[in-house]
This record gives sequence, structure tokens and C-alpha cells, in this order.
Amino acid sequence: MENEHVRCLIIGSGPAGYTAAIYASRANLSPVLYSGMQPGGQLTTTTEVENFPGYPEGVDGNQMMADLRGQAERFGADIRMGVATASDLSKAPYKVEIDGENTITCDTLIICTGASAKYLGLPDEAKYAGMGVSACATCDGFFYRKKNVAVVGGGDTACEEALYLASLASKVYLIVRKPFLRASKVMQERVMKKENITVLFEHNTVGLFGKDGVEGAHLVKRKGEPDEEMVDIAIDGFFLAIGHTPNVKVFEKYLELEEHGYIKTQGMTPRTNIPGVYAAGDVADPLYRQAIVAAASGCKAAMEAEKYLGEHGL
Repeated sequence: MENEHVRCLIIGSGPAGYTAAIYASRANLSPVLYSGMQPGGQLTTTTEVENFPGYPEGVDGNQMMADLRGQAERFGADIRMGVATASDLSKAPYKVEIDGENTITCDTLIICTGASAKYLGLPDEAKYAGMGVSACATCDGFFYRKKNVAVVGGGDTACEEALYLASLASKVYLIVRKPFLRASKVMQERVMKKENITVLFEHNTVGLFGKDGVEGAHLVKRKGEPDEEMVDIAIDGFFLAIGHTPNVKVFEKYLELEEHGYIKTQGMTPRTNIPGVYAAGDVADPLYRQAIVAAASGCKAAMEAEKYLGEHGL
């Protein structure tokens, strides 16, 4: 295995990773960034981003990530292809294995590996990705003004997404596989009172259909019961709200995690339980999951890394 040492190592290349690279580069930390399995992060699967400051006409997700990458490279960030496959954070300098081949050691580590949305596993979800299927109502809901949409899920997140979409769309179906909502009582009440939200209890989605994008969903009502029934609904957008899985497997042995597996950070900072190791973006954010928030946390992580290196004479 090849060995290399750097002052600042960044794992992940979404808004958090690239912003951390911009700030770390400008602070002369000579950061090395490994882009991970999805260079550019989740925004590369979004057709258009309209809510990121600085793009008044909106911007293609891939273009936005290319812009951020280019800005980081302009200041000298060393951006590489590669996936972190193992780590040893038991002592400094910290070790991260890349692609099972090379080991890189670092004085500071910024983890920006993001969180992956949970999907139902239907082939149609991949077929219509970017053409009606989304895992972020806040990101994509604007495109469905005055249209019909569906949200899958029965928890607080699903109810929040449904309520948000109800302020934009003409009709919102909330598809719930159980005969009840798992959401808090107050969220249930809000959903039930909203006139343009229809809750479909005991329904499972089995497919989507449409020629050039989502035009409807195939559902099964009371699946496996004697009165099982096939139901089709006409929709233009299909939103998944069944949770996210933070991408922490490589580091979880050493880091303190929140209840749902997100990296636990200290107060308003990106500091983890390990000195010199920081978490930024969705991997440490179960609440907001927005590009602008991720970018801000990447900025904070780089500033913390600069401070740590200075204080330790590294």
C-alpha cells in the first residue's frame, strides 16, 4: 500500500465537501479531497436547483457542482477520484484507506459523505429519476405547482413533506402502508385538516407509469388481504419520505452517532468526539438536508481545521 500524509483530508464532494475545500485551500491547508462514489453528491441527480443563492435563473445540479469544484481547484485544492473504504481514527495522525489500496494519513479530517435517501426498491424509481421521482420536496416541490403529487411515508417527515407540497400542488396523496400514521399527533392533525391532502391508508406502491415522465402510480390496497384491490392514481410527481441513511459505515467505529446514525457534533460546531475530526453536510444533519446548509457547515469545518492545526503547530 502507498502511504501519503496531508494536513487536511476531505472525504466527500457535495456542497459541504467542495466548500470545505475552498476555505481550506484559501487558508493554505493544502487539502486533498476524495470525491466518493457520487462525485458532486446528491445534487448531481437533480435537474435544476432554484433555491441556492447566486443563481437567480436556477442552475442544473451538475453545473452547480462543477462550479463549486472549479472554485476549489482555483485555490489549489487537490481533488481526486476515490472512495474511503476503511479508517483508523484511534489516534492522530488519522488513517483513511482509499479504494482498498492506498492509505493516506492526515492531521485533520473533514467527513462530508452525505446521507442516502431510502427508496422502495422499485425499478420505476430509477427509470423516472429526475423525471418525477424525488426524495426532497423542499428541493423539487416548486416544479409541481398546481399539479398532483404523491408522498410515500407515514412519519413526521412524510407529513411535513405533504404539508409543504400542499401549499404548492393542487392535490397531494399521502401513501401509507399501515392503517395509521406514525407521525406525532400534531402533525397528524395538520395533515387531516388540509383539504387538498388525501391519506391513502393501507396502500403500497408497486409501480409508476408515464411516457416522458411520471403520470401516475400503481398501488395495491390492503395487500395480501381477501379484499386486496389494485388502485391507480394520476400524479405528476412521486416523493419518497421514508428516511435517509447517513453514509458513516467507514467511520462509525470511532465516532459518536445520533439515534438514527448521523454523526453527532458538538453544539453549533462541526466538531466530533475526536479532536481534529469534523463532520459537515447531510452526514451530520438529520433535520435540514439542504445544499446551502451543507455548504455553510463545510465552511465551518474548514475554519475549525485551520484553527486546530494552528493551535497544535501542525
